[in-house]
Amino acid sequence: MAVYADIKVDCGPDFVTLMWSEGRPQADTSLLRLGSCFPTSFSAGEAYFYVDLTDCNFRILVTGDVLLYSNDLTYVASEDSYNLAFTHPVVCAYERPKDWYSSQQIYDPVFKTYGLGDLQFTLGLMNDDFSGPAESTSFPLGSIIPIMASVVQKSHQPLLLLLEECVAATTPELHPESTMYPIISNKGCLLESVSSQSKFEPRQKSSEMRLSLQTFKFAMGDEVFIHCKLLAWDPNGLDSTKKACHFVKGHGWELLDNLAQSNLCDCCESKCKSRRQRSVASEKHGMVQKAVIGPFTITDVNS
Repeated sequence: MAVYADIKVDCGPDFVTLMWSEGRPQADTSLLRLGSCFPTSFSAGEAYFYVDLTDCNFRILVTGDVLLYSNDLTYVASEDSYNLAFTHPVVCAYERPKDWYSSQQIYDPVFKTYGLGDLQFTLGLMNDDFSGPAESTSFPLGSIIPIMASVVQKSHQPLLLLLEECVAATTPELHPESTMYPIISNKGCLLESVSSQSKFEPRQKSSEMRLSLQTFKFAMGDEVFIHCKLLAWDPNGLDSTKKACHFVKGHGWELLDNLAQSNLCDCCESKCKSRRQRSVASEKHGMVQKAVIGPFTITDVNS
């Protein structure tokens, strides 16, 4: 059984408060966690957290003049519970003080954050198990680059994040003369999965996408940037132009989010277009954000 509750988050200068409240108590609020922290107090239908940003395993993302503290409110349902376990993102954004330096080793090229309305998009290079930022920006040819894209929804209905298009380039901005290498095109088709071990990883949450990208021969030893178009979309509005498809050896093109609808990927071998014509003004089911990560380098292990 799904649980419906009001969640109010207030971001203090160095702390966060979160109030969970249900009109009709259904969840065992003692099972709520903010990161690694238990509720400060709880009762039937309510839970309250008052925590420092240095506690609870908050993650720190740095991009330009913004510090982004992120965590997850989770509900760990007991085995005999009728309620479903769930995860809800919690994010606080702050202006980065001029004299602020992270005690953690975070590479500037690794994470980039973009605000669009009340949505916060992030594109990042990750470590091998996607548990934190990449520890290096140099990748040997043939190795896997873990890439994660996410969107934080402050007040939106649940949205599905899609990678509509990604290209590698040798410049931080795309120009007609830029040298480019297509990775994802044709409205969500992972081209690199056809000839390599690249693939979309199973989703941990609808607002997040994980891509394992096998490095390829492109601009060897030079700076490389990945340019992507991120789309936050209505989960019920998938079609041949709103999808995430990768090629699985022995099976063909498969839809990440529902194998039974893999026919939406049939157009990956031709031209993907919607049956219905939508104007830009009518794109009310989602929002698009362009994002860039890099630079990083692809190195030849034999050189």
